[in-house]
Amino acid sequence: MDPQAMSSLFFMVAIFAIFFFLVIRPQQKKMKQHQNMVNALRRGDQVVTQGGLIGKVVKVKDEREIEVEIAEGVRVRVVKATVAQVLSKTEPAES
Repeated sequence: MDPQAMSSLFFMVAIFAIFFFLVIRPQQKKMKQHQNMVNALRRGDQVVTQGGLIGKVVKVKDEREIEVEIAEGVRVRVVKATVAQVLSKTEPAES
């Protein structure tokens, strides 16, 4: 290979490495943290959805859905993945 082609190849690899460490890797880390937060949801947790609703988890229906009470007697079904933040966690039940 001639030096110009080598230089060009090295430049392309360097750009990809920079892109990977500055964009892809942090995004993967953030997605993993969100998935762990969603998997750890349980009854009694106070959550904020991506739509801005604040409520308390009343029931964890299955791996994809929870029931959230947003006012006294007002319950909505929410897809777990749309939970943006957990404001307060409940203590685990003693065995």
